[in-house]
Amino acid sequence: MRFKSLGTAATSIALFATALTGTVATAGTAAAAPQDCSKAIVNVKAKETVNVRSAPKKSATALGIWGKGKRGGICNDGKAYKGGSYTACGKSSNMWYYGGDKVNGWVPKTCINW
Repeated sequence: MRFKSLGTAATSIALFATALTGTVATAGTAAAAPQDCSKAIVNVKAKETVNVRSAPKKSATALGIWGKGKRGGICNDGKAYKGGSYTACGKSSNMWYYGGDKVNGWVPKTCINW
């Protein structure tokens, strides 16, 4: 009987968290987009100076910067991934590249030339 009430309590907490955050709680961690730099597009330039982030969203921690006109690389064979929405380099999007010039991380697709 005690275990049944614990399960009910856990379900209630998960539903309450969903109502507060608008997201569904899961037991495991979400799978991240691949960060395979063995297949990279090199000599790519940044249109503007952009933050290189730890996750594909503008609120993620900045790991460094990719300076305007500096050459770097885009991992994952140049494939872009969906992430948080942003407006950067004169355009709005939710697509991100994984790469950089000195440190790799997530950068807005709209700010990269290749």
